[in-house]
Amino acid sequence: MIAQFVRSSKLFHASRLSRAGQSCYSTTPSKPSLQHVAQLRKLTEVSISKAREALSQTNNDIQQALEWVKNDLAASGIKKAANVQSRETREGLVSVCMLSGGSRGKTSLGGGGIRAAMIELNCETDFVGRNVLFGQLAADIAHTAAFITEPTDSSTIIRSCSLDVLNDAPLLSRDNPSSHSPSTVSSSIRDLIAKVGEKVSLKRAVTVVQNPLSGQSRNLGLRLASYLHGSVGSAPHGRIGSLAVLALQSPELARRLESETFVKDLERLERALARQITGFDTRSIKSSDGDETVLYNQPFMMLGGESANKPVRMAIENWSKQQGLVRDDEEGGIEVLEFAKWSVGDIVG
Repeated sequence: MIAQFVRSSKLFHASRLSRAGQSCYSTTPSKPSLQHVAQLRKLTEVSISKAREALSQTNNDIQQALEWVKNDLAASGIKKAANVQSRETREGLVSVCMLSGGSRGKTSLGGGGIRAAMIELNCETDFVGRNVLFGQLAADIAHTAAFITEPTDSSTIIRSCSLDVLNDAPLLSRDNPSSHSPSTVSSSIRDLIAKVGEKVSLKRAVTVVQNPLSGQSRNLGLRLASYLHGSVGSAPHGRIGSLAVLALQSPELARRLESETFVKDLERLERALARQITGFDTRSIKSSDGDETVLYNQPFMMLGGESANKPVRMAIENWSKQQGLVRDDEEGGIEVLEFAKWSVGDIVG
């Protein structure tokens, strides 16, 4: 009986020790704090429930939670992308990034490099198209396209950008260019699909990259102009966008570009030209007939004042004379060389 009692007592104490050990060394994570949830959401833009799940799975370790979110977004993004692949994307944004606008001041006499890009990012609904994350991704993709493109010998200045190359490129932040993201453009699109639950697709991209015109006349310079219709505040995207390349030619160009007053007047004219291209049914630059889809034939309503009733061609000739770029018997002034104009949902042949 004593032996049986001792054995029973040992089993009882062993059971108590075992339960005590489980209590002391439990791996069950504590409930994520609101501070941790807020911190993780700020870093990842995931939902509250997803942030809580990530912290619970990683025992409230922020760095491990970030890795968990990254892996989860990749897995869910691939799955959702496959599920929505057949859906149509007719909404979205046109985004423009201008890294270098061209000739200005003493540092760019005889030229001045230009570097810019325009992209169209599509989604299924206008609701997602107005989402902050969607707009930020569109701006970052345009910034990436402008940054990674190299100058090439081509008969045109505005050139199509390979979507395969762009999708494989590391995504560069427009707001924080010095940051290094491990995500590519395509993986960032998949991550956004996982967050918004809609198909998101990169439809098209063009770039403008031209080094300063070294070896050519000091009297010649290039400038860029752009306008986005439907943008809010200083957002670099809208429903309709235009990007134009302008040329300036004058013996007085170097001196005039040193004047802040001249540069401000020039920027006003550039914006008006870009608005004209965007706001009118503009399809080409020059034509000998009176076709009003031709930019130079249109009344320059976007510049206003006396120019509103004059054709664009006449208005920019007068502007060039008033600014002292050309004299009556000389060639030169300002000229629109090329432009691209897109509207969200355009049918691309």
